[in-house]
Amino acid sequence: MAKNLFELLALLPKAQVLGEAGKKIESITADSRKVGPGTLFVCLAGARVDGHDFIDQAHNLGAVAVVVEKDIPVPAGMTVIRVVDSREAMQKIVPFFYDYPGRKMRMIGVTGTNGKTTTTHLIRSIFMQAGYKVGLIGTIHILIGDRMLPVQNTTPDVVDLQSTLAEMAAEDVDYVIMEVSSHALELGRTAGCEFDVGVFTNLTQDHLDFHITFDKYRDAKAKLFCQLGDTQAVKQGKHAIINMDDASAAALLQQCSCPVITYGTDESSTIRAQEMIIKAAGAQFTVNGPFGLMPLQLKITGMFNVYNALAAISAAWAEGIESSLIQKALEEFLTVPGRFELVDEGQPYAVIVDYAHTPDGLENILKTAQQFAERRIIVVFGCGGDRDKTKRPIMGRLAALYGDVIIATSDNPRTEDPVAILADVEAGIRQGLANGKGYEVIVDRKQAIAKALQVAEPRDIVIIAGKGHETYQILKDKTIDFDDRQVARSIIREMR
Repeated sequence: MAKNLFELLALLPKAQVLGEAGKKIESITADSRKVGPGTLFVCLAGARVDGHDFIDQAHNLGAVAVVVEKDIPVPAGMTVIRVVDSREAMQKIVPFFYDYPGRKMRMIGVTGTNGKTTTTHLIRSIFMQAGYKVGLIGTIHILIGDRMLPVQNTTPDVVDLQSTLAEMAAEDVDYVIMEVSSHALELGRTAGCEFDVGVFTNLTQDHLDFHITFDKYRDAKAKLFCQLGDTQAVKQGKHAIINMDDASAAALLQQCSCPVITYGTDESSTIRAQEMIIKAAGAQFTVNGPFGLMPLQLKITGMFNVYNALAAISAAWAEGIESSLIQKALEEFLTVPGRFELVDEGQPYAVIVDYAHTPDGLENILKTAQQFAERRIIVVFGCGGDRDKTKRPIMGRLAALYGDVIIATSDNPRTEDPVAILADVEAGIRQGLANGKGYEVIVDRKQAIAKALQVAEPRDIVIIAGKGHETYQILKDKTIDFDDRQVARSIIREMR
């Protein structure tokens, strides 16, 4: 995959170059810890760390050239490439370095506040059912066929992403299904990716600590659909998939200059669900679309999963998958780790772990639980630190509105004081608390889960929300092992 530095410089015609321009570049990275012999080191000036401070370290590890935004001394022998914007330069040269792997496979990008992970897994199941080799890039993991790789961001940075796509292309992957976050779109992490299908699930309040306003958050999501109309695209047959039941649908439709398939429950949707029956064991409904009527009996439940299934059906139909294969794949689909996942140790009450960490996500799972709850709903939840503070009282109010017993606890407090975070949450709980309902604030998450399980009675439902599949908890000074599912299992066994 090596390239001559001169080839990369051709993509940066306005760059100022000091030093030899004919060096062989073996790798590119913005992480000084990943530098090796022949590396081109890109200095990014972040909010907390400035890559320019690590040039000497990169040189000592073998970097032969450096991209900078500042006039800064560098070790002798290193080629300096001075640009106005290092991040923009990286977005131009990295996809080229890896020979644009995103152009060699069909790519389906899924964006939205909630439902991305489940929708991508449903799409993957359909395409595997149809006989394709599928790569998946998402919150939980990266999959190349059935081989699993770890993942650190919802959408990896441009270097990691292009490297992964190159690996998938080398292994003859036909389709890449990817979760595409608003951060990734705003920061250009998907640069060089040519998406063939863009899927919009929904848009509710989240990440306002980064985007500041809801409109800017929506605009970031819209970038995926703007890309589908790129006149320089190599591949043909682009489609946008839009949830027409979402309030942001009209705004996103304005960004689409390719064919659109809509989904929802409204008669105007291209693909729509009707006759929905939601039970604890799954969701049953009929899909009405261009293919006719498709009865579906899912093993996953909740109205939110009806929407996720409709999104997956729409994406598959856009790519020409037969409806019989779509139906078979969806009816055989079992679960996604940490998404409305049952913890069953033989206890006389239900325990459900879910990743819900937004107001809409929490409301969805609690409303779903209400649909089959025989007795009380006990909800354990928290809010992450160093993230959108405005959603904390909203989530507290929703927990009080839909839950019967509310236990507020730490999520990933990060650098914030967990007590202060919970004070914000508690303000919302008090607003939504009705007569006869109680709540408790327990900072220690393990103790909070234990309390919920101790007070649970036969036929109650215990919802543990916020972390889902995560196997860690991020504290102020360290990250510890913590898996809601395993913690719950352990406590239930100890209680016997």
